[in-house]
Amino acid sequence: MTETPYDHLTLLGHHAAQPGSPDAAKLERVANPAPGKAYVIRLTCPEFTSLCPLTGQPDFAHIMIDYIPGDWIVESKSFKLLMASYRNHGAFHEGCTMEIAAKLVDFLNPVWLRIGAYWYPRGGIPIDIFWQTGPAPSDAWLPAQDVPPYRGRG
Repeated sequence: MTETPYDHLTLLGHHAAQPGSPDAAKLERVANPAPGKAYVIRLTCPEFTSLCPLTGQPDFAHIMIDYIPGDWIVESKSFKLLMASYRNHGAFHEGCTMEIAAKLVDFLNPVWLRIGAYWYPRGGIPIDIFWQTGPAPSDAWLPAQDVPPYRGRG
């Protein structure tokens, strides 16, 4: 059988259980199919859940990540499993958001990355967290995230 550039992937095409924690989640990557081009990859997780570290109550967010790849792109099933691993993880909104960003930056070494985490209200107050690695390259087209702010039911 001939070797492919995807033989190292252990999750895609195989049964993979949801990791019990973010530390147990295994990110996988593949070579960037268009190296040297400033194109944007958007990862959206509109049903992200984690737990309040003090009360154990669920927290919900719409998380959007845009990145310009360097040598690597994240394999999407491994990303999905990483995001699902937060379901039983206790951390404040800021901690979850920045941990996800750090994991992707450390693993992929992208040219540029930004994260927008739009958290639904806790105690009546929605909390949104935004971060990016630095200025985006001037030749990249960056669509707006356009996640509407929380407006309640009124």
